[in-house]
Amino acid sequence: MIDCETVASGDDRLELRTWLRLLACYNLIEKEIRTRLRDHAGITLPQFDLLAALDRAEGGTLVMGELSKRLMVTNGNVTALVDRLVRDGLLERHVSPTDRRALVVRMTPRGREVFEAVAPNHAEWLQDLMGDMCRDRVEALYNHLADLKASVCAVQ
Repeated sequence: MIDCETVASGDDRLELRTWLRLLACYNLIEKEIRTRLRDHAGITLPQFDLLAALDRAEGGTLVMGELSKRLMVTNGNVTALVDRLVRDGLLERHVSPTDRRALVVRMTPRGREVFEAVAPNHAEWLQDLMGDMCRDRVEALYNHLADLKASVCAVQ
């Protein structure tokens, strides 16, 4: 397979090759998860991510602005995504009882059903994709990525 990492040469800086390898791994995992979500549940990765954010939220509800922050996307992206999920009957949207300018989003019973049916599979798919790595190496990778995240945040 030819990707951004495989075209990097040994002459390229280690930081560049590491970035490209990280990007290649992300792209491979994302493509496979997107395909499995579509084939298994008929939903997109952003839709799954939004449902997961609501599942983790206290009371299962979030205002639109908080959804944007948690998903790390623009308000416009969240609005379009929520519109689609409302239209599909997976979400409901209401005016906030405490702030009439804010919209609150929550899963419908059908949305909860879809999420609960696919969430365990999502976790299994990630285990499957990392299955050739022993648990200690996955944990070490996780810790190294924490170090990388802290390094990036320190520069910003």
